[in-house]
Amino acid sequence: MSQPAQSPRESLAGPRARLLALSQERGVSLAALSELLGRNPTYLQQFIRKGSPRKLEEQDRATLARFLGVGEEELREAQDNSYVKAPGQRDSGEWVEVPRLDLGASAGPGRFAGGEEAFDTFRFSRRWLEEQGLARAQLSAIRVEGDSMEPLLNDGDEILVDRSPRPFRDGIHVVRLGDTLMVKRVASAGAGRVALLSQNFAYPPVEVAADEVEIIGRVVWKGGRV
Repeated sequence: MSQPAQSPRESLAGPRARLLALSQERGVSLAALSELLGRNPTYLQQFIRKGSPRKLEEQDRATLARFLGVGEEELREAQDNSYVKAPGQRDSGEWVEVPRLDLGASAGPGRFAGGEEAFDTFRFSRRWLEEQGLARAQLSAIRVEGDSMEPLLNDGDEILVDRSPRPFRDGIHVVRLGDTLMVKRVASAGAGRVALLSQNFAYPPVEVAADEVEIIGRVVWKGGRV
């Protein structure tokens, strides 16, 4: 006996299924969303139905996430979510526990991302987070490796990274370039390009296409030995 055919939506998975569901829930067509990205009207239809492109570009994901009112991680492929799926912070009354990840973000020439398991937590008072404007932040803590961000960030410092989706603005960010996780000052370089800047002037700036860099989160606090 033959099985009933799946509907197009049932046969989809991951970000394709989520994007289709969101477009239907919000009452906006895929063609309109494609035009929002500056693409041809069939761009997202082909992404969902034919798998071309294989995944959305970072800038397109960010634009769609903002428009649809969801976190950017909902539109990522699972293999791209390694940091974004890091253990979330836990609320406990007046205290919030922020996971410390076994990760180093290079402040030098760059390193490959290692393990991403939470091995400990920092506990912050909810009141202090509110005073810092971080009450709704999606925080994790990682360590700095290298000297390119000295004197602002030193080797061994621990930084809080806010992974909350928000429009890009210049500042200190944890970014991924290829397989390399690093912490740099990120500034717009115009015409779809960004500059990765070090605080230590011994390291020259690096300019790349904006879609080559994945911005993991904004650095909002640091701690380290005096």
